[in-house]
Amino acid sequence: MATRKSSPDDLLAPLTLAVGQEDLLLDRAVQQVVAAARAVDADTDVRDLTSDQLQPGTLAELTSPSLFAERKVVVVRNAHDLSADTIKDVKSYLDAPAEEITLVLLHAGGAKGKALLDAARKAGAREVACPKTTKPAERLTFVRSEFRALGRSATPEACQALVDSIGSDLRELASAVSQLAADVEGTIDEAVVGRYYTGRAEASSFTVADRAVEGRAADALEALRWSLSTGVAPVLITSALSQGVRAIGKLSSARGGRPADLARELGMPPWKIDRVRQQMRGWTPDAVATALRAVAEADAGVKGGGDDPEYALEKAVVAIARAARSGRAG
Repeated sequence: MATRKSSPDDLLAPLTLAVGQEDLLLDRAVQQVVAAARAVDADTDVRDLTSDQLQPGTLAELTSPSLFAERKVVVVRNAHDLSADTIKDVKSYLDAPAEEITLVLLHAGGAKGKALLDAARKAGAREVACPKTTKPAERLTFVRSEFRALGRSATPEACQALVDSIGSDLRELASAVSQLAADVEGTIDEAVVGRYYTGRAEASSFTVADRAVEGRAADALEALRWSLSTGVAPVLITSALSQGVRAIGKLSSARGGRPADLARELGMPPWKIDRVRQQMRGWTPDAVATALRAVAEADAGVKGGGDDPEYALEKAVVAIARAARSGRAG
């Protein structure tokens, strides 16, 4: 079995191993290999199979020498679900991969089918990481990288607004970035994202939180009603309210310094430090405590502890806005 590791840039390596559970990234890994193969030979034969379609003996048939020596890409999805006999076939193939053929294995990366995963790595597979994005920060990084890949500039606020508006689906996020890049000239900012994906900026749960912590009760309530009418989940709004109030508390108790230094200390991007600083006027430690209690009550209310989630959110928004104004003179 070959042990020489293939370069990540070698799209036509004998074996590509795409590991993870993020469908968009897995599909892109396949598309990149297919595009590279067809750039060399436009008539490249692509066989895209699910694990149940690759039965014992099927791989041998697909990779047997052709009279026309055609280039071929064989894709096996959900390779972790292959039967034991088929895994033996794949391992045997890896000992002597055929020329002009690229095998692409898509594997979830867990304990299931680990023997195949280990064998592919030992064979020197070119490996592509396709992890599921579970954290908002990861989705934000994804959006930024999408804009960079398209050679476009977007402000941090615009990237955040897009994540807030679209949600966790990477396909939808990628599509939104592509649309904005195609339709908008110059730097893409938060206002543009608001026009395209929410109809107005207030539709974001984070805009509800921003208006509340700024003490703008009427604006916050308007944003809340718009958000709920456009399908934003109440639990996302309580989460945004909690993050907004906690950011005020963190920054008010932090040592002074440059935004970059505070960003490292508090785990916030520098642009957010600047925004929270502007929102802090009027906040006191008691006000932060009061607001956090209001958020906790709302959270319980939207998760089944009350009969009216909308009322629970309105009550919290008003309480937070009042807390924001409690320390202001006049």
